[in-house]
Amino acid sequence: MILDNLLTFDLASAITVVGGTQASANVLDLHMAGIPTLSNNQGARDIGIGDDPAMKILSVVTTAFSGGTSMSVAFQGATDNGSGAANAFSTYWISPAYATATLVLGARLMDIDFPRPPAGIAIPRFVRLLYTTVGAAAGNVSSYVVLDRDDQLYQGTGNATYGGYPAGITIAN
Repeated sequence: MILDNLLTFDLASAITVVGGTQASANVLDLHMAGIPTLSNNQGARDIGIGDDPAMKILSVVTTAFSGGTSMSVAFQGATDNGSGAANAFSTYWISPAYATATLVLGARLMDIDFPRPPAGIAIPRFVRLLYTTVGAAAGNVSSYVVLDRDDQLYQGTGNATYGGYPAGITIAN
C-alpha cells in the first residue's frame, strides 16, 4: 500500500464531534492543469473507476474512540461553483453506523473502491469525507485514497499481529 500526501483526507486527525458532523481535514481537488475539463472547470480526471485494481478509499482508526454511541463515514463530492471553490457536497456512499465499542485502534471504517457518482449527480471536482457521530465522541482517524490496501489477515489478541494462515496450520520452511 502506497500512501500519498496529496491523496490524504486525514492523517491521524482528531475527530471530536458532539452529536453532529465533521468534515475531513483535507478536501481533494481533482482538477489539474493540462487535462480536459468539463463545463464550469469540473475535474474530468479519471480516478480509476472501473479499473482493476481500482483506487480505494481507506479510513482507519488510529486512536480508539471514547464517548458517544456510534459513528459513520460518508464519501462526498462537489462540483466547482464557478470561481474555483466547492458547491454543496453530495453523498456518494455512507458506511454503516459503527458502535463506539468497535472503534478501536486499527478498525477500518471505510474500505471501498473509489465510488462513481450516483445517477443524476455530476462528476465532482472536489471530494471529502464526512464523519457523523451520535453523542459526543472523540478519537483519531487516518483516511486516504490508495491504490492497494494492506489486506493481510490479522490473527492474535486484539487483531494486533499479522497472520496469513488459519490457526492450527504449520508451514514447514
